[in-house]
Amino acid sequence: MNDPTEVSHWGPLRHLLAAMDDDIERLYREAAIEGLKPNWVMELIRLRLRGPMTITELAEVVGRTHSAMSQKVAAMRAAGFVATAAGADARSKKVVLTARAEAVVGRLAAEWRATEAVIAEIEEEIPYPLVRVVRDVEEVLGRKSFHDRIAEKLAADPEWG
Repeated sequence: MNDPTEVSHWGPLRHLLAAMDDDIERLYREAAIEGLKPNWVMELIRLRLRGPMTITELAEVVGRTHSAMSQKVAAMRAAGFVATAAGADARSKKVVLTARAEAVVGRLAAEWRATEAVIAEIEEEIPYPLVRVVRDVEEVLGRKSFHDRIAEKLAADPEWG
């Protein structure tokens, strides 16, 4: 069997995004904001600006599934950035920022603005803006989903069958 992982069109993009997230995490460590993941920042900022929300509401405002948001909230709770409080009825809970999150959320908004400004600068230095790449890929996947494309390849692979 040949090693299929030796050739990757997907790998460079994943490595680039991971390296960029690592650089943002390094900024957090340098600022003594320990245990914060870059992929939590949008939720923390939205909670600060919009107030406590249920997991369903938070998932909707950031464009995630309920399941994914539930897992993320659990991780943010374990790290001490959010807590849950009683909601409007006994079945619902609201996600709220902790004092720890409240103390840093302004800095997180500053990091978000700085990161967006840097991405805009990078786009000025490259011949094909990242936003355009994303839109072009979304357009292609709109014609046939990533799932369906992979499923077709798998259907033709005897090891999958």
